[in-house]
Amino acid sequence: MSAVEKAVHGLRRMISSGRLGAGDRLPPEAGLCEELGVSRSSLREAVRMLAALGVVESRHGSGTFVSQLRPAEMIGSLSLTVELLPLDGVLELFEARRVLEAHVAAQAAARITPEELKALIAVMEALEATDDPDEGSELNHRFHSEIARVAGNPSIESLLTVLSHRSRAYQVYLLPEGPAMKRESDAGHRAITDALAQRDPAAAAAAAAAHIACSARWLEACRPPVTDQGASTAV
Repeated sequence: MSAVEKAVHGLRRMISSGRLGAGDRLPPEAGLCEELGVSRSSLREAVRMLAALGVVESRHGSGTFVSQLRPAEMIGSLSLTVELLPLDGVLELFEARRVLEAHVAAQAAARITPEELKALIAVMEALEATDDPDEGSELNHRFHSEIARVAGNPSIESLLTVLSHRSRAYQVYLLPEGPAMKRESDAGHRAITDALAQRDPAAAAAAAAAHIACSARWLEACRPPVTDQGASTAV
């Protein structure tokens, strides 16, 4: 274990054990270095790593503090690594996304207000009307994010944002099959919305799961073709 890793693990133990709680100021640097058995440079690098993950935050002139450790905010930091996943990894995560999207759709069906449903329908109709890939990607994100927000669990909402964001880099609608894919996607959004309007959690969950399964199938079409030698070539 490197000195930086040693410092990271030491700071994590202080937080996970409750010795340092949300909002607490980290002890003086000299004392931490002595306790953890690391140099100042290693400790500072460890603090930078934890700051990137949203675990600690530096306040100019005041020192370094443990963050509020809000689950939704800390889950959002997963995007730092999820954004690096290749297509195979993205497809693997779609299994988790399918389960979570079905769950939030069911929750939203039981909780959605008339005003929220009206706003969601407006996003859905704008999405159906656009042929612009960038606008469509943004509207699609808004559609799913709104359902997750209505479901009422900020942590799941944050996790779904992380899981879905990486797949937005793949412009499946630019493929030759793109127009047919978009029609199927629009139909999926409408099926979800209809189930929400009927306040039918089971139907909403089924529609959401089917829609995400379709998305995973479309992403499969982004795989590089295989040559006669068995190696993949770039799309």
